Amino acid sequence: MMRFVGVASAGCLALLIVACDSGAKDLTHEKQLASLSLISEENLQAHVRYLADDTLGGREAGEAGYDISAEYVVEQFAAMGLTAAGSDAWYQPVSLRGYKTKEGSAELLVHRSVGDEAFAYREDFSIVPDAVRNSSSVRAEVVYVGYGVHAPEFGYSDYDGIDVAGKIVAVFSGAPDTIEGSEGSYYSSSRTKSLEAVARGAVGSLSLRSQKSEERRPWEDLKARIGKHERKTWINAAGQAAGYYPELRGGASLTIEAAERVFALSPLSFYEAQQGAVQSTPSSVALGVEVTLAAHSEHSTIKSSNIVGMVRGTDSELADEFVVYTAHLDHVGIRDADDENEVDRIHNGMYDNAMGVALMLETARAIAAAPLKRSVLFIALTAEESGLLGSDYFVNNPTVAIESVVANINLDMPLFLYPVADLVAFGSQHSSLQAIVKASSNAEGFTFSPDPVPEERLFVRSDQYSFVRAGIPSVYLVTGFNSTDEDVDGETIYRDHIENHYHKPSDDLMRPVDWDSAVRFARAHTRMGQAVANERERPTWNEGDFFAERFTRF
Repeated sequence: MMRFVGVASAGCLALLIVACDSGAKDLTHEKQLASLSLISEENLQAHVRYLADDTLGGREAGEAGYDISAEYVVEQFAAMGLTAAGSDAWYQPVSLRGYKTKEGSAELLVHRSVGDEAFAYREDFSIVPDAVRNSSSVRAEVVYVGYGVHAPEFGYSDYDGIDVAGKIVAVFSGAPDTIEGSEGSYYSSSRTKSLEAVARGAVGSLSLRSQKSEERRPWEDLKARIGKHERKTWINAAGQAAGYYPELRGGASLTIEAAERVFALSPLSFYEAQQGAVQSTPSSVALGVEVTLAAHSEHSTIKSSNIVGMVRGTDSELADEFVVYTAHLDHVGIRDADDENEVDRIHNGMYDNAMGVALMLETARAIAAAPLKRSVLFIALTAEESGLLGSDYFVNNPTVAIESVVANINLDMPLFLYPVADLVAFGSQHSSLQAIVKASSNAEGFTFSPDPVPEERLFVRSDQYSFVRAGIPSVYLVTGFNSTDEDVDGETIYRDHIENHYHKPSDDLMRPVDWDSAVRFARAHTRMGQAVANERERPTWNEGDFFAERFTRF
């Protein structure tokens, strides 16, 4: 009898444990949903007001305003109950190398049998300073290679049948229209093009402007800034510069008129080259001229930091895996205004990206109040505006094991210029994250839309791309063009912002904000992380995915 009672009691106890466990799960889920109510318009406004204030001087990496904004993020993380997860408490110091062309040193000569022709710096060309060498010079034959793209899987190559070893390649920006979506963004990136050119033995490059790029941003509007501001890259403990290709001993960008002169006596006119590029028809050819590129470069050492906070996971098996939220904290600082009559030179970056950091902070508040099964990292990144440097540094020098990072959710310049009806998550279509993004968007009353501006190649232009290149499924969340107000033309408003306010002093606290949309966006953003962090299986790349095949490392 005792044996029977014991067995029966054990069975009842097991049922009780299951029932309690189920109840605990329900309570935990309810608590996590309830934490969404902690995200408030008041908090979002306070973050944005602080980070976009004139006193921070545009938060440029390495400047005092950035450091003050970093201290603010640390204070917020600590007050919310996060724990420090950088390499130096909350901070992950990043050593940056600043480099610029020494004034008066830039030279571009075209050599022909009839004589040499000197081009004028700023009027005809800009030159790429060298991140390492104090002096650089190269003289070589120029070979036109279209977009500089080799994509055999799409039946396209600008390099078939052409030898560029020891040559300077002349390339258009972008990628052929026949390669669409994120794949086109991959092939349009300067990193992809540089790696291809170096692999084929090129020693320099000339960047060509199309008529479309001239219409979008005329050279006349750019030339006053050429050579005035430092470029940046990060350097490792051995002093080596990231993204540096020593094989390329010179690089320059040409105006349309200067390109026409380079192509003048060549087998292919510059007009014909443009037409071939527009039609996605490879027309690579040696131009029959040599060019000399030369310049002296000046260097500086700049210190900045990523800020890393963590909410530790609750599941003993999953707590050592991480969902990573990112938003870049930097902007472009104090620079000359586009209009000489404007006195405001502070580029506050209210939408880009004080708004993104504010949303990430409120996501951190909610998740810290109701921790998830997996751990969650929140990273305010430095030097995004200089080429995704903070995120690239993190994935190459992670403060947690990189293979333990299961997903990245990135925020960069979400616009709330009108009541927003839809969200866009760049990159989600490449992995199992898409279903989560859709469900999270729908739960806050948003529809889910595909990329509305594929020509902008946005997928490779923000920090999630650093995580993609590390083999990690990632999304970049922004607002779409649709509004809940039928009288609003979201696309027109978006394009006005890009043309008249993006990276300009007017992206400041005077810009309109629909705060209700911002709150719902933050809640949807938080739901995504909750779903990923609580799911037993980690996100997976889609089978045969383009990016998975190139970048998956584990």
